[in-house]
Amino acid sequence: MLHLDGITLHFGERPLFDDISAIVNPGERIGLVGPNGAGKSTLLKIIAGEQQPDSGSVSMSNEATVGYLPQDGVEPEPGLTVFSEVEKVFDELLKLRERQRVLHERLEILEPGSHEHSETLGEFGNIQHQLENMGAYSLRADIERILMGLGFQETDFSRPTTEFSGGWLMRIALAKLLLKNPTYLLLDEPTNHLDIESLQWIESFLKQYAGAIIIVSHDRAFLNSVSTRTLALNRGDMQDYAGNYSFFENKYAEEQELLKKQFENQQKQIKETQRFIERFRYKATKAKQVQSRIKQLDKLEQIKFDDEQEEISFRFPPPQRSGQVVLRLEALVKKYGAYTVFNGLDYEVERGDKIAVVGPNGAGKSTLIRILAGNEPITGGIREPGYNVTTGYFAQHQADELNPENTALDEMKMAGTRDSETRLRTILGCFLFVGDDVFKKVKVLSGGEKSRLALAKMLLNPGNFLIFDEPTNHLDMQSKNILQQALQQFAGTLMIVSHDRDFLDPIVSKTLEIQPEKIKTWLGNVSYYLEKKAEDDNTHNDEVKVDSSKNGISRKEQRRIDADKRNILSKKVNPLKKRLSEIESDIESKEQRKADIESGMADPSFYDDPANVKESSLEYETIKNDLAELLNKWEEIAGRIEFIESSYEEQGISGDKE
Repeated sequence: MLHLDGITLHFGERPLFDDISAIVNPGERIGLVGPNGAGKSTLLKIIAGEQQPDSGSVSMSNEATVGYLPQDGVEPEPGLTVFSEVEKVFDELLKLRERQRVLHERLEILEPGSHEHSETLGEFGNIQHQLENMGAYSLRADIERILMGLGFQETDFSRPTTEFSGGWLMRIALAKLLLKNPTYLLLDEPTNHLDIESLQWIESFLKQYAGAIIIVSHDRAFLNSVSTRTLALNRGDMQDYAGNYSFFENKYAEEQELLKKQFENQQKQIKETQRFIERFRYKATKAKQVQSRIKQLDKLEQIKFDDEQEEISFRFPPPQRSGQVVLRLEALVKKYGAYTVFNGLDYEVERGDKIAVVGPNGAGKSTLIRILAGNEPITGGIREPGYNVTTGYFAQHQADELNPENTALDEMKMAGTRDSETRLRTILGCFLFVGDDVFKKVKVLSGGEKSRLALAKMLLNPGNFLIFDEPTNHLDMQSKNILQQALQQFAGTLMIVSHDRDFLDPIVSKTLEIQPEKIKTWLGNVSYYLEKKAEDDNTHNDEVKVDSSKNGISRKEQRRIDADKRNILSKKVNPLKKRLSEIESDIESKEQRKADIESGMADPSFYDDPANVKESSLEYETIKNDLAELLNKWEEIAGRIEFIESSYEEQGISGDKE
């Protein structure tokens, strides 16, 4: 088990941790929560050994290992491919493979039967067993499974890491960490750079993870799904709750209500005691009682309870009314060089739509919303804004437009809304700029702080059509709640790219799914979309035109839909089946060669030629290794094919034409 004992850490005069302790048992899944600045990331660093406390200790068994994923600052080795970078996790195994290769070359030149040959052959065999025990022959399949689960395609494996953005580099770091399989897995905001599909995959992976997990995340749905215990940091203290985030919220609210009543009762008793002392302080007959009451007050351990601050809220100013059609795309084409993102796309946004935009990374989500916002030129087709439409657009890169020499408050004033300074500071407070933080210059702000400032500034002049690209990545729970409530009350039109289901669900009524070269609209929030998509890929799909007079789809249209599904199925499984066939041929060839060698070894005359014995023995071991790796790869690909085909069979679709 992992034992935190009396951890204390001060920042200046303020105790970040004041003698906190906890025990983490094997296999536990813990959510580490608390307000911004409570020290969540710092505590993970202390557990990982990257930061030392002022006092206290972290202890675990000698065999235990710790894996830590920070929020940022991941730098892969330049020049390596994605696969090679991830493979570095297995340095010890790779060193053994290299040693095995060297021994193989030595055995080819050593005299069979010599002492040196026998020693080398013995070491070769020992390494062989070590590699088998370490899972060397399933290594490639394991790496590919993790990478593909996190959204990488097979074509990405051979690409240099330098071609990938910061978000994808974080995924590479996460893949390496998951493959290390540490006893204690520490994850600091692991969902920030994941799309919906990858988020679902990692949720499933972590639920089955054998080791203990401690997660810092502001994604409520993710925490609720994965964690079974919650450690809550606040004002130097840490409380332990035997449940997920929702359980913690409910218990914490109950505790605060009870504490408030205890505080009020104690304050009442204190005032009554003080009145008694003041009333009888100068009466000799009451002197003994007065002194007794004074001693009682001195010894009293007062309950500390801060009255809840006035609820911080933010409301958008009422937007001007737009036309019924807010924006129309017709036969839209978007290309980057020879690469086509969209070809012949038709889409229409109507007044009052509240739309979540989801889909795998790289499918074109950000490209589409930049086109909708008017910030991305189109290659062909029509982009036509509606009547009286004013667009407000937030994307991460907008932080680059802030003036480095301005303070946060200066930037808000430059929005030109003539709001009072008090109002501007209140809005900044909603986005974690508290007290003197509003006077920090932009150039000293972190990336997350700049992003929050850009969001706060954009909200001052929102327009009637708001488009957001991942607005919650750097917000804590309270700030997300404030923004969520404001967007729920917004009377205009919304489009939001986000993977945060808990944030999106109360806001949106449509979900726009972006897939390579096509889109689908689902009439419901993100949870509804995920549920229905699993049942039927074409439920509520705007691309399917229903004949309302017949209350259904015509036979001709149904045949077309089924044909489209079969085409999609073929595109998914045919390359996998081709690869499977190649592996089967390799397996057959190697098994035949293995059988030939075994047949030769059964002949007593085989051992008359020492050189042939050595060469055949080495070849035999190599073939066994190759076969083990090929069989693992075959099982992994066959499993993927079975999973894809079964999902289509549930819809009555198979790979064969009717």
